[in-house]
Amino acid sequence: MLGLMLLPVPLLAVVGALSFAGGSGGRRWFGGRGESQRAEAQAAKDAAAAAFYELDTAQRDLRISIETITAVDDSPAARRTAADFSALGQRIDQVSRDYITAVDAHDLDRDDLDAATASRARADLTRATDALERTKADLDRFAQGLGPLLEQAETRLARLAPAVERARQALLAASNALDAVRASGLRADDLAARLALSPELTKLNQGAGQHGVQETLRRADDVLRRAEAVRGEAERLPERAAEIDKRLVSLRTRAQAITTRAAGVEPVLSELRRRYTAACWQDLQQVPAQAARDVAQAEEKLKEAQAAREEQRWPDATALLATVRALLNSTDEAVSAAGDRLRRLDEVSFDQQKEIERTRFAIRDAQRLAMAGRSTPDPRHARPLDDAVERLERAIAGLEGRHPDWWHFLSETEAVRQTAARVVQGIREERGSGH
Repeated sequence: MLGLMLLPVPLLAVVGALSFAGGSGGRRWFGGRGESQRAEAQAAKDAAAAAFYELDTAQRDLRISIETITAVDDSPAARRTAADFSALGQRIDQVSRDYITAVDAHDLDRDDLDAATASRARADLTRATDALERTKADLDRFAQGLGPLLEQAETRLARLAPAVERARQALLAASNALDAVRASGLRADDLAARLALSPELTKLNQGAGQHGVQETLRRADDVLRRAEAVRGEAERLPERAAEIDKRLVSLRTRAQAITTRAAGVEPVLSELRRRYTAACWQDLQQVPAQAARDVAQAEEKLKEAQAAREEQRWPDATALLATVRALLNSTDEAVSAAGDRLRRLDEVSFDQQKEIERTRFAIRDAQRLAMAGRSTPDPRHARPLDDAVERLERAIAGLEGRHPDWWHFLSETEAVRQTAARVVQGIREERGSGH
């Protein structure tokens, strides 16, 4: 001890240092297996941190895409995609917890870190890295499958601002059209009521952030459609008013003309009664009285239509004019029927052969078509044609006697021709379809 105390100071420092570094439990600062294990564990920790960061970044980026899709698309495919992303998120949460647990379990900066502990740390961190990378690969594959849905969603988002602007411009155009109509003396109250879209415009101005992209797009399209409809009707309203005025005049003139013509029905009926049997004119007996009633009703409806026009109730005026037209059409047909009946009866009583030949020609034409390309006709075609021949013969036989029922004869020949026409139509339809 005395000898050691007499040594120079620098040598004591060296010895002290050696004694401190020696011993079975001391840390080896320079080289050795423990330091290598520490370095490998630290590298595994760095790799895990990088994998964790990449996964977290990818998840954040993909969440933006998913939110874009769900904001504008509520289809089953979009809902399924959101559910799949949620399931992936649960996996990501789990592997992230495992990573954090592995990091927290191993302090690689400890002075007393031994090789075995460093090796376990490296193994745990490597497993965490592998799990993070596998999950990242699955997330990338999932992202690749979002292409069509994401493209569609982005397209809808791109439509949002133009759609809202078009709706606003359509409302402005409709409002201007209404102002122009009112300036011409037309009220257009019903159109103004339909254009009361202030609540919808308020919601459009509030935007997709409050009401959602899909709902805002739907509202913009609805406002656009309704505003354009009002604008179109407003622009046509002066023309519509002029057209109603024209129809009022035209229908009044027509009612007067039918009244004049109806007065000529009674002389026609007298001629029919004088020259033909009752069966030829009985169904026309009520024509004069019915015509008078219909014309009177038409004139009453015309007065109502005029009142609606003056009050600018355009739908009511249009509906009433349609009723008047229908009444006058039926009356016109009934009045015309009397004169047409007399003319046809005169023609057939003078020369019934012309009507007979016309009907026989229709039957023969149908028979030729039924036999075309066949040795025997199809019973579906032959039977009604045979019946038509017999019906015609019976009608001809019914003309015998002093006072034949010419109207019955004409009705029968018309029915026979209709039968032949139906057979011809059926054959052509069958052959046209390849049967």
